[in-house]
Amino acid sequence: MKPVNVHDAKTHFSRLLDQVAAGDTVVIAKAGRPVAKLSPLDSPAAPQRTGFLVGRITVPDDFDRMGDDEIAQTFA
Repeated sequence: MKPVNVHDAKTHFSRLLDQVAAGDTVVIAKAGRPVAKLSPLDSPAAPQRTGFLVGRITVPDDFDRMGDDEIAQTFA
């Protein structure tokens, strides 16, 4: 959707809310620069990227104990 300037957004706020309720997203611009986005509350959040490195990296079994000696020396 084409951005809506602040003046038009204030003038036609109810109409914009109706569009958002219908599932659209409205971008509001100030001086031609997008500054806000109206979107439905029920819209899903951005997808989580959990597991995107599966098979690409490995975590050592002693990960939670790595560097114990250096840490102990630092605080001894």
